[in-house]
Amino acid sequence: MQIKEDQAWIDYHKNFSKNYDNLNYSSGLQSWVMKAGHKAAEMNFGPEKSFSKVLEVGAGTGEHLDFVKHEFDQYFLTDHDAEALEVAKKKIGDRHKDKIVYQQQSGNALNFEDKSFDRLFAGHVLEHIYYPHLALKEWARVLKEGAVLTVLIPTDPGIAWRLGRHLGPRKNAFAQGIAYDYIMAREHVNPCNNLIALLRHYFPDGIEKWWPTPIPSMDLNLFFIYHATIKKQDKK
Repeated sequence: MQIKEDQAWIDYHKNFSKNYDNLNYSSGLQSWVMKAGHKAAEMNFGPEKSFSKVLEVGAGTGEHLDFVKHEFDQYFLTDHDAEALEVAKKKIGDRHKDKIVYQQQSGNALNFEDKSFDRLFAGHVLEHIYYPHLALKEWARVLKEGAVLTVLIPTDPGIAWRLGRHLGPRKNAFAQGIAYDYIMAREHVNPCNNLIALLRHYFPDGIEKWWPTPIPSMDLNLFFIYHATIKKQDKK
């Protein structure tokens, strides 16, 4: 039997590139919080650091690149949504000309050879992917020995995240006629604590960062960041 998709889901994804920025970067407080997460994910890598080839998975509308301070020779922005990448192109414009590569790719099935990249960044991606452990293996596959994997995830369903959701994007979404609770139930398929357990298991020597407090608690923070140095002998 063929199952017909819900209209609310169809409508949301039809306008994904517009919806994403409107929900996350249009209001003052919500925009500030989201940008603070991106900034926190890059604090370990200043202009003195250099990665030759960088891959961003689930780049969406290209918001993260503004916070990248390290040097690079090539930066690949990939996303499954072609329209979102078109928005990213307009945002980024001629900055880093000849260094940026835009490609439509699925985050859990990358069309790159093994050991291709020196760094991979995935912000607000892993919570959306079914079988996230397989996505982590795929990301590790395309990274070189000694490369850096950076993962930024929301602390959903922690108390602070749920409170922030009600104060910001939920109200904004309802005003736009978006069934926010339904969409989030289908979008955020992996709870933060499970993802943290997977990251710690596959990359046990990773560096953890919580934001906005240093207290390691999903209930007292809004974001969790994990930096892992790739060792090919890590758990498969």
